[in-house]
Amino acid sequence: MGRAHEVRAKKIAQTNAAKSALYNRASKEIYLAAKSGVPDPKENLALRSAIEKWKAEHVTSDVINRAIDKAKSKDSSNYIPGRYEGFGPGGVSMMVDTLTDNEKRAFAAVRAAFNHHGGKLGNSGCVSFNFVKSGVVSFDSDKTVEEIEEDLILNNIDVTNVDKVDNNIEVEVTAESFDACRDEISKAFNVTEFTQAEVTFIPSGEWVKIDGADREKFDKLMDALDEIEDVQAVYHNADI
Repeated sequence: MGRAHEVRAKKIAQTNAAKSALYNRASKEIYLAAKSGVPDPKENLALRSAIEKWKAEHVTSDVINRAIDKAKSKDSSNYIPGRYEGFGPGGVSMMVDTLTDNEKRAFAAVRAAFNHHGGKLGNSGCVSFNFVKSGVVSFDSDKTVEEIEEDLILNNIDVTNVDKVDNNIEVEVTAESFDACRDEISKAFNVTEFTQAEVTFIPSGEWVKIDGADREKFDKLMDALDEIEDVQAVYHNADI
């Protein structure tokens, strides 16, 4: 599928609000991962995965370390996960995951973003059947698709797709194989930095092509969701 079809566009925040939201969602996920076990990425796999994920999103070490220190301090913050499903401009299927200490605020913000930018929230389950939970790892390498695929298969990693665009390789595996895949790529191909490393949701059916006014509305909706601090992730099947 390649980087042109990534579920969620990877970009450095262009506004202060988007940057603040990015750091906030990274802090919450890293904090919760650190609280779930030992607050040391060498001994806590969930924490290590969270750190790798947000490093790929250009989150600074200072933000990461503060979140871990907060967990070490026995802070009692409580975040509740939520998921909202609906349709964006042009009939695009969308899922929005939230992590918040105020569910009413999160719902109101997500609903307002959809209403103001040509979308419509639906009932739970209305689009989730269109997505499959997968691990995605992308990195720069001069290796071929065949070399990467062969190594992963020989190491019993359940690969679903390997693609290469320019010098960037994108590997998709089952969610259960994600940690093993990332570790094997690091070890076998000496990869120290990933452009993406996370468990995410990928469309299982056809991508929806949008352009013109629908594309403009969709971009504005994505920007609006990106600026909501309670929003943790957005998944869609827009072919952009």
